[in-house]
Amino acid sequence: MRELLDEIDRRILRILQKDASRSVDALAEAVHLSRNACWRRVKRMEEAGVIRGRVALLDAKSLGVGLSVFVMVRATEHTKDWLESFRRAVSDLPEIVAAFRMSGDLDYLLRVEVGGVEDYDRFYQRLVDKIQATDISASFVMERLKDTTELPL
Repeated sequence: MRELLDEIDRRILRILQKDASRSVDALAEAVHLSRNACWRRVKRMEEAGVIRGRVALLDAKSLGVGLSVFVMVRATEHTKDWLESFRRAVSDLPEIVAAFRMSGDLDYLLRVEVGGVEDYDRFYQRLVDKIQATDISASFVMERLKDTTELPL
């Protein structure tokens, strides 16, 4: 789909990444299209999966979950059953906001959002109850230098 996106589509996407609450009229005006032409482009990109959804970005600190933790997991085994167990744990633990299977020495990287170190410890206890791992280690985010949902277009 990427090769089918023209510059107007990219402008629409840049605007929506910054503010998905814009009306179709405001969006159309910003990209110099008619309302219907703009709406059709947005609909096409939604149907193609380029636009997966529209969300509200929340302020974690004001909601009491301002500590980000990167959790590194080394699997005890690499079987289908272990992976299914791990997938269930990732799905069941709401503190895990992102999970990645990695190449190299590390098997999985989790991004976890909690209120503080005590909350992380409670999360950790629930995680180790759900999965077997050779090693689980964590790094706490000290400062956010950049944290965006915007993709480079």
